[in-house]
Amino acid sequence: MIDGIAVIDKPSGMTSHDVVARVRKALGTRKVGHAGTLDPSATGILVLGIGRATRLLGFLTGSTKTYGTTIRLGVATTTDDAEGDVTEAASDVSGVTSEAISAGIADLTGEIQQIPSSVSAIKVGGRRAHELLRAGEQVTLAARPVTIHRFDVHEIIWGDSVIDVVASVECSAGTYVRALARDLGAILGVGGHVRHLRREKSGHFDQGQTLEEFESDPRIQSMGIAIRGEMEILTVEDVDSVAHGRLLPGEIQGDIAALVDPHGDLLAIVSPDNGLMRYRAVFATAGAS
Repeated sequence: MIDGIAVIDKPSGMTSHDVVARVRKALGTRKVGHAGTLDPSATGILVLGIGRATRLLGFLTGSTKTYGTTIRLGVATTTDDAEGDVTEAASDVSGVTSEAISAGIADLTGEIQQIPSSVSAIKVGGRRAHELLRAGEQVTLAARPVTIHRFDVHEIIWGDSVIDVVASVECSAGTYVRALARDLGAILGVGGHVRHLRREKSGHFDQGQTLEEFESDPRIQSMGIAIRGEMEILTVEDVDSVAHGRLLPGEIQGDIAALVDPHGDLLAIVSPDNGLMRYRAVFATAGAS
């Protein structure tokens, strides 16, 4: 059994689960999962856990994400992206200035309350929101706090009836860039949706293999290597104590930290608890050295 993290550069037209299925087949194992879903039309970095590393994914999903996107102003859609049906098309966008776009983006930067897209994978009453919507049911999602660390415009392309804004967004986990496009269009009074979306970075992961590259020559990072850059690292000599779940004294700077042995192999994920390190997940094996 292989234990580790793989990073795939997801192509457009595939779901995240489609990618998982291809990797399962390539490696001959069912034990593969992903951290942070990408829409079928989106491309870019998809982090996968293999073997025991599937237990590590829950500690990676909260990482900051960076996206490259093209937002089309002047047209709103049912899905807030180019896949949906048009619900609004502005008759005139000539009144939208670069200053107005900048002001709208400023309103959507920092700590904000965001209503996710109604075609998201968020569960409502045990069912995915997009499943309810496609079944013809009304979907109302509550606003949730997200943080937009950076919302930078690189180019504005002016058309006769639409405006394309090429931008990059660095945001907290759980942010919907489609919703940012929708809300920017609403602020400007012309509607908006995402034309293009690419995840450029998930946590510290910014380079991925194509599926074809992975299938011919898979690159899999060990868990000890993969968590570096994601959380605090503490080296522990007493591997057996970790393997047997004996709590160890220690100060942790953040919410979680990784315990590694002197060779750099991952032993456990821990959180602080009154001067002790409380285990969240243990990977160490008794008797290992």
